[in-house]
Amino acid sequence: MIARVQSYALSGLEGVCVTVEADVSRGVPSYEMVGLPDTAVKESKERVRSAVKNSALEFPAHKITINLAPAYVKKEGSSFDLPVAISILLAYGTLQANVDDTIFLGELALNGDLRPVTGVLPSIISARDKGFTKFILPKGNEKEAGFIQGVEVYAAASLREVVDHLSGFSPLTRIPASAFSAGKSEKTKTYDLSFVKGQAIAKRALEVAVAGGHNILFVGPPGSGKTMLARSIPSVLPDMAFDEALEITKIHSVAGTLGEDGIVSERPFRSPHHTATTVSLCGGGNKSVHPGEISLAHGGVLFLDELPEYKRSSLEAMRQPLEDGVITISRSGGTVTYPASFMLCASMNPCPCGHYGSAKRRCTCTPNDIRRYRARISGPLIDRIDIQVEVDGVDYDDLVSETQEETSATVKERADSARKIQRERFGDSAVKTNAEMGEKETREYCKLDKECEDVLREAFEKLHLSARARARILKVARTIADLDLSERILPEHLYEAISYRTYGAELHEVD
Repeated sequence: MIARVQSYALSGLEGVCVTVEADVSRGVPSYEMVGLPDTAVKESKERVRSAVKNSALEFPAHKITINLAPAYVKKEGSSFDLPVAISILLAYGTLQANVDDTIFLGELALNGDLRPVTGVLPSIISARDKGFTKFILPKGNEKEAGFIQGVEVYAAASLREVVDHLSGFSPLTRIPASAFSAGKSEKTKTYDLSFVKGQAIAKRALEVAVAGGHNILFVGPPGSGKTMLARSIPSVLPDMAFDEALEITKIHSVAGTLGEDGIVSERPFRSPHHTATTVSLCGGGNKSVHPGEISLAHGGVLFLDELPEYKRSSLEAMRQPLEDGVITISRSGGTVTYPASFMLCASMNPCPCGHYGSAKRRCTCTPNDIRRYRARISGPLIDRIDIQVEVDGVDYDDLVSETQEETSATVKERADSARKIQRERFGDSAVKTNAEMGEKETREYCKLDKECEDVLREAFEKLHLSARARARILKVARTIADLDLSERILPEHLYEAISYRTYGAELHEVD
């Protein structure tokens, strides 16, 4: 007898319906699995056999053939354990139920318990969009699944519970819908701009960067507060809407990095070590294609501390996502595109000793040392960083001053106001922030009068700026105007935006 059970596989964040077919027939007892399964799927044979027996159910001593269709789709992971077990029980006659409209996902333990699996959220969303509304999942995935509307989800702790539910002996309770609430974690609250003494220019640059979603680079000597400034960014970022949270959670669900809440409730802040490989940053693997740090930072911040210490190849791989907001990864297992729209925040020393250009300490590096150090970062990458601000050391009097610094909450209010203006400006289009504007939007919303055009022309010629740098100056100026609640870009907005490009224009020029 042949039985069919529906499950789901993922290619990136896109789901593919997989039909698990089981044929139990007379013959020499055997267990074969076809349909392009990977090692984890093939190993399910022994997990399924033991789980069925230890759930007080009879496992057929017959010839068993499992087909995972369509055969051209690579099947990965342990989420097919449950549908394989159910298909065998249906084919053998141990279980009698109509499961044509139900999707099964779950890993089986040897004793029959159901273990949580990765990628549940994007799988359910993809299946729902294709007409499926019923799902049976492991208990450990119920919080994650509770945030998806328009579906019936049942969570089971074991294979026996699933069988009893399908047989009608002991129906499972449909899991209730979960309410989403955006918030800040305790870790985020420990970093506040009020703890950063001095550095008024850097704080202003950070505010502009957050208000418009711009990339930012802090350049300064060790101990000047670059890292603390960067780690304060999450406390200023706008709260997430539910749709954003779902999109971000899909990525973390596939990567297996979801917390106990089952959803990402605050914007990600990823800070990989400079020894991170290109694959860990961009994503991929030997065969399967998994999201990397660039995708895990989607909707939030990717912080690269000591930028020149990262591998040149890893930094260059970020060019595409910085421009397009997505990253396409090609491996032997296939080609996958992951979202990668993040705010890049980087920090670096101006030279190997860290004191070149400082008013506090003398630099001991030779011009060749400085050139080699700065050459670790390519000009095209620097050109893609909208705001480049120099940070010098802090005076002792500023450190011990009792003056209350402006809090992150105050700065966040201004940034939120600017973001609101941008949401109203761009409406339902794919563009959400000024940093995401294309050529069409830049021409429409960044128009300059003659005085402003003359200012930008002079800067373009004196600083030897590129066409990309000009466009990014216009976007930053638009954000500064939004912070000032100005409909037009004024000369003072342009002057400030240009001041954030002077370091990049001279980055590879050392006297």
